[in-house]
Amino acid sequence: MARMSEEMGRRDFLRSVTAAGLGSLAASATAGAGQGRPDGPKPPAKIAKRVLGRTGVEIPVLGLGTMFNVVENQLMLHRCVEWGVTHWDTATAYGGGNSELGIGLFLERNPHLRSELFLATKASLFGQPRTIDWVEKRLQQSLERMKTSYIDLYYGIHDLTDPTELRPELKEWAEQAKRRKLIRYFGFSTHRNMADCLLTASKLDWIDAVITTYNFRVMQDRKMQEAVDACHKAGIGLVAMKVQGQGSAKKIETDEDKRLTDHFVKRGFTPGQAKVKVILEDERIASLAMGRGNISHMAENVAAALDKPRLSRSDRDALKRYAFATCGGYCAGCTSICGGAVSGMPYVSDVMRYLMYYNGYGEHAQARALFAALPQAARHRLTRVDYTAAERLCPQGMPIAELMAEAEQKLA
Repeated sequence: MARMSEEMGRRDFLRSVTAAGLGSLAASATAGAGQGRPDGPKPPAKIAKRVLGRTGVEIPVLGLGTMFNVVENQLMLHRCVEWGVTHWDTATAYGGGNSELGIGLFLERNPHLRSELFLATKASLFGQPRTIDWVEKRLQQSLERMKTSYIDLYYGIHDLTDPTELRPELKEWAEQAKRRKLIRYFGFSTHRNMADCLLTASKLDWIDAVITTYNFRVMQDRKMQEAVDACHKAGIGLVAMKVQGQGSAKKIETDEDKRLTDHFVKRGFTPGQAKVKVILEDERIASLAMGRGNISHMAENVAAALDKPRLSRSDRDALKRYAFATCGGYCAGCTSICGGAVSGMPYVSDVMRYLMYYNGYGEHAQARALFAALPQAARHRLTRVDYTAAERLCPQGMPIAELMAEAEQKLA
């Protein structure tokens, strides 16, 4: 009876916090434009904080990823402040620029809240050479857009794939930017070849933090675990993204999906919340950057972060079984394998990530914009290449040729 009472209490708690998010959405209809802080239900507590590596600064364990039009979704920012989700992650390209502009609009109206926020942004790349002048230009653009005199964490390389890009001149620029008080900390983001990038970073004394793809799928890889551990021991702050582990293939409910849902419903939370909790319970990870502009989804994540009971061994086993059973639809970002197996087509993992944005996140415009930024010759050859060798070598067993054909149809 005690166990049943605990389960019911936890389910009620999770429902109440999620309801707070939905209530906030309804409140937006009555909140006047420019009124500041909209009224609405609030969760009972703010989420915890963790130290971001050797920086010593504490940030919320749950951060807001702003890969959406923030100008048109100011309510999300207000709700996140109320929930204690004050680590906001953006990039120059997010929302076609409207992510940074939206944060700037918020700070213009609420300048007193700047000191409460931990702002991180990235120098997005669209087929341009990654020079020091280019990084400086992107930083100045971000400062102007966000109406702030400094960035807390600046990812000077967005989507690092080749660790050799972490050059001495970039270190010198980062140190100068800190002396000019334009940034507090410096790092990079990585979606591909994550383990190699992290292992290189662990040997550098000037990388303060890294935001990396890390989820219930990627965490099964031994090399990735070694890389995360190396960074943690070196004092590099780690932020996880792509936490839900959405695949490139179009979502189709399978028997594995039903089994996973049944398992976690009985435990009192959703599979999505379990995927959040399994990363939150890895104390090497300082924060999770999540959110697609949907308040109810963010409220569900907040509920998972506030929920005290830890995942059981059977919960972790359920996620592991699901990861291996469905790996054929998920690109793990090991681009050196597929990119090297196909002559003249090093963009295979890029295309699969864009397809993931399209199918998994519903970010159709963003996916098409990213695809359009690839070299024209590569886009034209996409379905005229033999991917047999890449499919044979792919650790995930992905149907690469089939996915490239789907990408051409949806993204071109």
